[in-house]
Amino acid sequence: MDKDLIIDVREKEVSIALLENHRLIELNKEKLEGRGFTVGDVYLGKVKKLLPSLNAAFVDIGDEKEAFVHYLDLGLNFKAFDQFVRKVNVNTEYRALYESIKVDDILEKEGKVERFLSPGQPVVVQIVKEPISTKGSRLTAEISIAGRNLVLLPFADKVSISQKISSKEEKKRLERLVYSILPKNYGVIIRTAAEGKRAAVLDAELKSLIAKWESSWDKIARSKSVQQLFTENSRTTTMLRDLLNDSFTNIYVNDESVFKEVDEYVSMISPEQEKIVKLYKGSEPIFDHFEISRQIKGAFGRIVSIKQGAYLVIEHTEALHVIDVNSGIRAKVKDQEDNSFEVNINAADEIARQLRLRDMGGIVIVDFIDMEENDHKIQLFKHMSELMSTDRAKHTVLPLTKFGLMQITRQRVRPVTEIDTSEECPTCHGTGKVGPTVLFDETLERQLAYYVKERKFTNFVLKVNPVFAAYLTKGWHSIRRRWTKKYGCSIRVMAVTDYSIMQATWCGKDGDSLEV
Repeated sequence: MDKDLIIDVREKEVSIALLENHRLIELNKEKLEGRGFTVGDVYLGKVKKLLPSLNAAFVDIGDEKEAFVHYLDLGLNFKAFDQFVRKVNVNTEYRALYESIKVDDILEKEGKVERFLSPGQPVVVQIVKEPISTKGSRLTAEISIAGRNLVLLPFADKVSISQKISSKEEKKRLERLVYSILPKNYGVIIRTAAEGKRAAVLDAELKSLIAKWESSWDKIARSKSVQQLFTENSRTTTMLRDLLNDSFTNIYVNDESVFKEVDEYVSMISPEQEKIVKLYKGSEPIFDHFEISRQIKGAFGRIVSIKQGAYLVIEHTEALHVIDVNSGIRAKVKDQEDNSFEVNINAADEIARQLRLRDMGGIVIVDFIDMEENDHKIQLFKHMSELMSTDRAKHTVLPLTKFGLMQITRQRVRPVTEIDTSEECPTCHGTGKVGPTVLFDETLERQLAYYVKERKFTNFVLKVNPVFAAYLTKGWHSIRRRWTKKYGCSIRVMAVTDYSIMQATWCGKDGDSLEV
């Protein structure tokens, strides 16, 4: 299976598309201005208000909406974190203070939040869910810092190993190795990727994770005000950290600085795969080149087509997501039962993809086409469970109810990805006034004449809708060829799928837009 990561860097955001066999599976966007991807970021927050009835508290971390932490999310070693925050100052020896704190005084499971938190109290917290709808960020005070092979746990004293590492000998080797290099008052979770790794690799990663955590100590010591202590990796490197394995074929980036960042990160976490990182230098937009823009248009609407005329209708509400499966105009070449079963199986494939693609979380209700045979219902449930097994988000899939409904719960850590696939009116551009479309090429020619005669340009790139691009370049004596001869210039017509029919942009040979 080919697995490609396509990274589109634009002025205000980075879009990251994961393709499996050239089919879009995941799409993530990270803002370059303001707050982008925040899950995993660590803050020194300040308790604003206690909620005894919920056994929770609101915490100020500098967001517009106050964040929320439940008592059970304070973590077993909250007392150690709290003691460190209270005692650390610029006159203390940070490491000596850290190592002197006992980690065996754990928080009781049935305690009350008011016993350990009070308004105005500074507290170290980590974001586990981004703000969703009217809710602020969800927090935990049990800090964990994830790397490629290890997850560092400050104020802990245990080493845990991924259950996916099946070899007992390898588990023992990793456990002995990590214990031998682990400093006092630190714990570690050994990830699946650590299997077979040498001591030097794990030691280097452990030191970098510890350095990241210890870099926050001076900030806490100098000021107990609300502040960000450190951030997770960027969304790009976070995806690489969690996803990168031997099955990756290529990573394409269209920006040189991000290319260097990704190349350095891959060379650090997986040196043998450094060659798969490639800088895209094509003239057309990278998402158009890999046909991602086209897939986005077809995958993010309210109605999503599947095989042979069948389709899904996807609705979002405040409480849940609803997916309705319809056979549509599909030819019923078999009896009704077999036809329904085949449509449902195809729908399950697309639904599993849609959950990852839109990052849909919470409760998802799927209304499959009714089937009579119990064997078909069981097969559909097993098929959906198998499809969801590759989903990294925590989830639960329940068997079909007697009404043909399947209930799925999926971990929600950020708002669902919604992309408006509707386009501006190709004739009025939202103004309500229609221009003469038959004269659009004349308008473009007037603009061309101005650039050539008044501003002395001779090389152009004309970005237009694919339909209009075909119109301008059709035949040997095309309009484009006529223009180049008439004005003694070079014109390259570039089709842009995001453009409406009567939208066009004149650019110089370097691709920069020219003002009319």
